[in-house]
Amino acid sequence: MGKRRFSHLEVILIVLFSLMAVIALTLIILFFTGEPGVIKDETTEAFVPQCPNIPLGERVDCFPDAGASKVGCEQRGCCWSPLDERNVPWCFFPTNHGYTVESVEQPSLYVMNAKLKRMASPSLFGADIQELSFHAELQSHNRLRFKISDAQSKRFEVPHEHVSSLNSEASGPISNTLEMTHKPFGLTVRRNGNKKVLFDTTMAPLVFANQYLQLSAKLPSHNIYGLGEHVHQRYRHDTNWRTWPIFTRDAFPNGGTHNLYGHYPFFLCLEDESGRSFGVFLMNSNAMEVTLQPAPAVTYRTIGGVLDFYILFGDTPEQVVQEFLVLTGRPVIPPYWSLGFQLSRWDYGSLSEVKKTVERNRAISLPYDIQYTDIDYMEDKKDFTYDKVKFSELPQFADYLHASGQKYILILDPAIATSKRVGNTPYASYDRGTEKKAWVTESDGKTPLLGEVWPGETVFPDYTSQSCIDWWVDEYERFSREIKHDALWIDMNEVASFKKGSNKGCADNNLNYPPFTPKIVDEVMYSKTLCMDAKQAWGNHYDVHSLYGYSMVLATEKALQRVFGGNRSLMLTRSSFPGVGKYSGHWLGDNAANWNDIKWAIPGMLEFGLFGIPYIGADICGFFDDCSEELCRRWMQVGAFYPFSRNHNAQGYKPQDPAVFGANSTLVSSSKHYLRIRYTLLPYLYTLFYKAHTTGETVVRPVMHEFYSDSATWTVDHQFLWGKHLLITPVLEQGSVMVRAYIPDAVWYDYETMEQLAHRRNYIDMHLPADKLGLHIRGGAILPTQEPEVTTTYSRRNPMGLIITLDDNNQAAGELFWDDGDSRDTVKAGNYIHYTFSVANGVLTMQVTHAGYKDPNNLTFENITVLGVADPPKSVSVTHIGTNGNSTLTNSRIGMDYDGVKKVMFLQSLSLTLGESYLVQWVVDVNQRFDCYPEENADEAKCKARGCIWEPIANKRAPWCFYPEDYGYTVTAVNNSSSGLTFDINRNNKYRSSGRPASPDIDKLRVQIWYHSTHMLQFKIWDPATNRYEVPVPLSVPATPETDESKRLYKVQFTDNPFGIQVIRKSTGTKIWDSSVPGLTFSDMFIQVATRLSSEFVYGFGETEHQTYKHNLNYHTWGMFSKDQPPGYKMNCYGVHPFYMGLETTADAHGVLLLNSNAMDVTFQPTPALTYRTIGGILDFYMVLGPTPEMVVQQYTALIGRPVLPAYWSLGFQLCRYGYANDQEISDLYRDMRAAGIPYDVQYADIDYMERQLDFVLDSDFKQLPALVDSMRAEGMRFIFILDPAISGNETSYPAFERGKAQDVFIKWPASIGDGIVWGKVWPDYPNVTVNESLDWDTQVELYRSYAAFPDFFRNQTAIWWKQEIKDFYNKIKFDGLWIDMNEPASFVHGTVGGNCNGNPLLEFPPYMPPLESKHLGLKHKTLCMNSEQILSDGTKVRHYDVHNLYGWSHTKPTYDAVLEVTGKRGIVVTRSTYPSSGKWSGHWLGDNNSSWDQLFKSIIGMMEFSLFGIPYTGADICGFFNDAEYEMCLRWMQLGAFYPYSRNHNGKGSKRQDPVSWDSKFSNVSRDVLNIRYSLLPYLYTLMYEAHTTGSTVVRPLLHEFVNDKTTWDIYKQFLWGPALLITPVLDPGVRSVNGYVPNARWYDLHTAKEVGVRGQMVNMDAPLEHINLHIRGGYILPWQKPENNTNYSRRNPLGLIVALGDNGTAKGSFFWDDGEGIDTVKREQYLLTSLTAQSNTLSSTMIHNSLTPADRLTLGEVRVWGVSEQITEVTLTTAATTYKLAARLNNDTKELTIYAPTAPVRVDEPFTITWMTTV
Repeated sequence: MGKRRFSHLEVILIVLFSLMAVIALTLIILFFTGEPGVIKDETTEAFVPQCPNIPLGERVDCFPDAGASKVGCEQRGCCWSPLDERNVPWCFFPTNHGYTVESVEQPSLYVMNAKLKRMASPSLFGADIQELSFHAELQSHNRLRFKISDAQSKRFEVPHEHVSSLNSEASGPISNTLEMTHKPFGLTVRRNGNKKVLFDTTMAPLVFANQYLQLSAKLPSHNIYGLGEHVHQRYRHDTNWRTWPIFTRDAFPNGGTHNLYGHYPFFLCLEDESGRSFGVFLMNSNAMEVTLQPAPAVTYRTIGGVLDFYILFGDTPEQVVQEFLVLTGRPVIPPYWSLGFQLSRWDYGSLSEVKKTVERNRAISLPYDIQYTDIDYMEDKKDFTYDKVKFSELPQFADYLHASGQKYILILDPAIATSKRVGNTPYASYDRGTEKKAWVTESDGKTPLLGEVWPGETVFPDYTSQSCIDWWVDEYERFSREIKHDALWIDMNEVASFKKGSNKGCADNNLNYPPFTPKIVDEVMYSKTLCMDAKQAWGNHYDVHSLYGYSMVLATEKALQRVFGGNRSLMLTRSSFPGVGKYSGHWLGDNAANWNDIKWAIPGMLEFGLFGIPYIGADICGFFDDCSEELCRRWMQVGAFYPFSRNHNAQGYKPQDPAVFGANSTLVSSSKHYLRIRYTLLPYLYTLFYKAHTTGETVVRPVMHEFYSDSATWTVDHQFLWGKHLLITPVLEQGSVMVRAYIPDAVWYDYETMEQLAHRRNYIDMHLPADKLGLHIRGGAILPTQEPEVTTTYSRRNPMGLIITLDDNNQAAGELFWDDGDSRDTVKAGNYIHYTFSVANGVLTMQVTHAGYKDPNNLTFENITVLGVADPPKSVSVTHIGTNGNSTLTNSRIGMDYDGVKKVMFLQSLSLTLGESYLVQWVVDVNQRFDCYPEENADEAKCKARGCIWEPIANKRAPWCFYPEDYGYTVTAVNNSSSGLTFDINRNNKYRSSGRPASPDIDKLRVQIWYHSTHMLQFKIWDPATNRYEVPVPLSVPATPETDESKRLYKVQFTDNPFGIQVIRKSTGTKIWDSSVPGLTFSDMFIQVATRLSSEFVYGFGETEHQTYKHNLNYHTWGMFSKDQPPGYKMNCYGVHPFYMGLETTADAHGVLLLNSNAMDVTFQPTPALTYRTIGGILDFYMVLGPTPEMVVQQYTALIGRPVLPAYWSLGFQLCRYGYANDQEISDLYRDMRAAGIPYDVQYADIDYMERQLDFVLDSDFKQLPALVDSMRAEGMRFIFILDPAISGNETSYPAFERGKAQDVFIKWPASIGDGIVWGKVWPDYPNVTVNESLDWDTQVELYRSYAAFPDFFRNQTAIWWKQEIKDFYNKIKFDGLWIDMNEPASFVHGTVGGNCNGNPLLEFPPYMPPLESKHLGLKHKTLCMNSEQILSDGTKVRHYDVHNLYGWSHTKPTYDAVLEVTGKRGIVVTRSTYPSSGKWSGHWLGDNNSSWDQLFKSIIGMMEFSLFGIPYTGADICGFFNDAEYEMCLRWMQLGAFYPYSRNHNGKGSKRQDPVSWDSKFSNVSRDVLNIRYSLLPYLYTLMYEAHTTGSTVVRPLLHEFVNDKTTWDIYKQFLWGPALLITPVLDPGVRSVNGYVPNARWYDLHTAKEVGVRGQMVNMDAPLEHINLHIRGGYILPWQKPENNTNYSRRNPLGLIVALGDNGTAKGSFFWDDGEGIDTVKREQYLLTSLTAQSNTLSSTMIHNSLTPADRLTLGEVRVWGVSEQITEVTLTTAATTYKLAARLNNDTKELTIYAPTAPVRVDEPFTITWMTTV
């Protein structure tokens, strides 16, 4: 039987049955596995959610859509826990949802990549993506980016025109900022400095489905600002479960939570009172919602794209905004005229009605610049047309406005009508667009999508398409030729349509109906817009909808450029996206005339300040509804301070322009009043826009941004600021005349009354009647102004002025930007004027920093108003500062008025030319007061007893007792010669004695002035009748004076009554010394002289701890008397240096030395002036004229003696500790340092190596020390021992004392008052005692310390004795240098043992006691009796009272001579106590500092001061002497200390070890790395030391020495230079990982990377991870270097490399000094090499200046690194006198570093050579 065949029907039935079976099986499976569309775990196991026990505020909603139920929740694998509160999610995420990290890679320190895999769990909305790609990069120190995307498929990403063009550079390791949790995946973002957690996504799982992406993060505070665009009724967000949808939408801003016109997924979070803040930006344009909850936390839910987050870090809220705008684009500067007031309305009806509005507002003289027309000007509301009936004269309307100085702006919408024009004529714009395929299409990508807007049926331009952009530009250009106008307003670009989706509706698909719809208005994606499946060039409308306005802005910018060319014009857009502010302004949309909307406008403006659109405002008086007079009046008041100030209302409502309320109405008068104030302040507002454009600062500013440390400001949003300085407090409540206003913590002045507010940091009830608004200027402001007019066209022709409000310190600052107001890119082209203004000490500096524009109106500053001038000005002067630095005192008559009640000074008729620099100085009587009673407890009776004036004033710092104007001396005889002047002067006996009976006045004095040289003079005042003590320190003055007056830089004149000397710099006319002030006093034990100073910039005087490098002149007094006193504020310390450098306002510099060694003080006052007071000797002044700061130091050291050249090894790193228990500890330390590979040259032994602290005696615990020293020295190490001056006198056999006594070297009593040695007590102990260190200090001194004698080092026999003792010691144990301490001299008893000083008690407690530490205990405190007798080398007997401050100085030279003689090498001496010229023989350390962070920056100040004092070999004890060092601080200090010239880590007994190997391996490694940098640069440092030794230049150099014409550098003390070329910017504060440093105006390269930094003349936030110190090399310089080794003994043998840092012109210069490193007087004996190095035209040349090296010291040439090479290199050759070599080289195209490798055959450095690199160019 054959096979049965199935019929066709049977086959069909079988197939259908099979299909049904499959479907049935599927349904059965779905029945048992859950809902359709829910993706389940691949495993067969049921999913069990792991539900956390967490606070309610941390629950993250797992059911954000409607209809949550227990079943639905559990089907999503989430946790169900219902509550009695609906805000809190009942359905929330478990801990076992999300993704796991499958792999992590870090291709660099700054980048982290990972692969993520979805955990097996149910889905929320289906289509979860199983594999994700994670990418994070630390793009800068202030910006972290992380992106999560589909690992397999490309998804939509925002094509941002600015962000994509960024060239971000990586910085510190990303691990410092970002941590990743692996299961489940989560991220923790920390602040790099303090490690505070800022953004923690581990609180909830990541969800990443095709159309549902969710990420939650916990935040550190509730201070959250931003997100938009919405109406936020308060500026600070409510975190109580508020959800904000973000999706651009044409909706009414009526106060609900619905989405509005713009799309801003950006918020700022203020962390706490520190001001530290961060911003979070999600670069995603899809519809989304953001939930804020009480944790506090944020949850993002977006329905497309990727998760592309940027975290922006700032130290302040302003810095966060600045970082956001670096990312998205800084704002445009609007044209000046656009800052004027503006009028608009929808539907004027006709052009004649528009003109009526214009005319009636002109008639009331309303300041008013711009008139708008809305869509009613168009023919049937069609773009690019006008109504030729109602607006027939529109083509001439702009000319009509221009004739009165006004501007015209018109509107365009995106939607283009499809209908014909009037008369059934073609609508050409539509036709051309259709031809170009310019429209958004339906989902087929071909058919134009049709909707409906104002003109009826419309198409919608696709501005993401180039063809559309071309069409739009062309249409606009055509239209502009037809209708002249000045700027463009674009509207309806969300994009808005009156049809839902299209005229056809929208298809049922997952784009139009996604699985989840955020809580947008109507909760339908295409409501009032286009279908989401519509097609644009950038993608589906679903993805790019919120970019519609953004793309229209980009297209419109091209159109404006085409039409307006070089003119700036203006754009105003309704829809926006981050980055729009780069081109456009924005208004807050279609508000209404109600009291809510006037309030809500302020948070709206503040938010758009965050978003980078500072040109912002609301429709004044409201768009919808009729506005009452009261509301409109109040709104006009506050609207006068909107950056975008426009009154605009809608069709069908009453007109609301100001004039319509009546010319005599309160509204008109109030509006005019505040608009005139606005126009007056437009230069200030315009400058704020310049700052926004160049730095990203906000214009309208939240109070919180300026006063973040005050938590009360965090919620202030009914007030706002213009910039830093203008506080606006409007009335926002109906019927109110009293406002509860917050006054932040500053001085504030009422703008209108000019009175100072009595309150601060408090709420006050501010009375603001119907015509008033609160307007206050912050103290410290300088606001540029201009006389107002009715338009800016006219106001810009008017005189300018300044309003100055003094702060608590009587200072103020401001700036001005000025250009033509209309041209495009004036900043980029440099076509502008920029001023910085500052006030200090009664001097207004008006400094032009850029002069690239000349205003055609020849503008001048006429009036200056200064608020807060406490006392009447005595005089006012104006000095013009020329471009060459020369100054001229103007002779113009200055009008000056003073309101003594309000404390306001008015200066009129100044005629100061805009674009020129000036100084305006006012002299206030109080500042001219010179203190007649500097002692404590002054009162009227005491004051008048001295013949002085008593007049209490409010300023408690200023003297109440002051000298009459003629108090002092008068001239009786003058002898003038070509070499100087001599005077006799007599005391003015009209007044009583100076008031100190024990110190009689000297009535007749002699004054002599010597013109020593072109740049130096001396003036001396003494008693010719008495042989008074004079300082025995020899100075080097020229043998013959400069008698040619024309060659001298100075001229000297004098005043007769009172007598005074005036020294004037001839080139500028500046008085640099002017002692023609009252108060000159010369008595036996009190001498005083005061002088006016040339400026407030004074540096120097010491030794004491100063908190800034520049002195504070606000009545500060500094005592000087050498003392064993650890550094502390206003504590007189170890040395005495009565020298200062003054900077003149012209940037010239001078120096002044008072050669006087008695106890003294100096007082600064704001005049500016300086008063010297000393208690003995004479007045002997030396002045050097510079004129540069470096020349001042060079001239000063030529006078006192050039610094010693230290041994090369002494530039290596050094270790010391007071508290080594035995020699084994030193040995172990040395071994560990060697093992760690840390460069290290010098080991010390402190007094613990001595037996009972006896000089020259070795303790038994250190008996192996000589052998250890020998072994260390054999390996290239060096050893230094400490020696104190005090010698024990209680020993039975102590040769040092016995020989000293026999040779009569110790200080004794004068024979007339005592017999024998003046005994003190210092470190040496009695023999045979055991010290109980638990006893208090004084008891220990009494019981255990032996009597000690003090050598008198003035005596010749003492030097001989001291040298012999050192020689004998050297024969026992070798050393390479000596450290001398306690030589102030210090004693542990006061005066002498027992405390009773013989002789005149006035010497211990003089009639005037300077403000010294423990002055109540007398001058003898912690030292010798002042009656002690010392004997100078010439046999002259002197009192210790007079020479106390010279003890350390006298100790230093004999020690230095002994080191040279006994070692036969140069060595080094380090001394604690110093006086001018100590640097000839020694270095200095800054004393017994504390282990605290503040000591880091103070050490920089100290080093810079000792640079002035001629002691360049200086440094501080690294990591601190007292107390335990903290890890991070010590590490940062090691980095800083690696750049101390004298680099020593030293700490005290009882503290933990702090040497580099005492911490951990990281500490060791960081120390090694930074010291390797030091060692590599030692040839450069040694060359600088040579230059200091031969020319007196500084080594550690303040920035102002190199960049004196940049006044920013005058205040910098937290950075310093090595010489001219190495800039050191250390971290000086705990927890920070970036440092704000100044980059001076030069080309700079990062030393670590060789890359040019690309910025100059500005502060820069530099990355500073824990292992990094910022170092920069200046272009134009050549630095020698060597490969580092363990010590200099080995590093000196390496080839010499060169770093050639090319300058702007491709050139560089440098020098190199070399000798044997330790020979005595190698420079004097000419045994050295000095070469000059130059680079230009691709050629490096060396020239021998001096060449006399021994063969053993010769070096070969090593690697040469040329930085800044931009052309490709073809060949490198080296040429010597003998031959030419081809050299191997490599150019790094990224860093532009050309590395030229050392020649294979050695080339000696002491032979001339030339290296040339050939380029392709």
